[in-house]
Amino acid sequence: MTTPQPFDLRDIWMFSACSAGQLRTIRKSVEEVQVPAGKVLCEEGKVGREFFFIIDGTASVRRGGRKAATLGPGQYFGELSLLDRQPRSATVTAEMPMRLLLLDQRRFSGLLDDIPGLAHKLLVAMAGRLREADARAFH
Repeated sequence: MTTPQPFDLRDIWMFSACSAGQLRTIRKSVEEVQVPAGKVLCEEGKVGREFFFIIDGTASVRRGGRKAATLGPGQYFGELSLLDRQPRSATVTAEMPMRLLLLDQRRFSGLLDDIPGLAHKLLVAMAGRLREADARAFH
């Protein structure tokens, strides 16, 4: 593994509007996990219940069996499953041993209860992402 890179939960769009105190609370709810190369982290079409933030290592993203992207340190995936509990839009597999932060559905729901205003901040952040996607689609 490479030298771990520092990470900031504020870099994740869902938490970008959170205060320092809220970020500390969120950090207590995430679990650091290590996975071996070849581990399927999420599977296209299956309902997701976890969000992953990559600390170290890389993963391949496949849609419809075709490679769509490679994700590395500082990137994340699975956040929409925390919000809508719908099937995954892609399969993500560790290309090498990885170190990840994991936030599961139960802990995420607890955060929504424990942090006043978090749901509102998530809506604001989501609106920003939708506007960005809209701008890319029509320009």
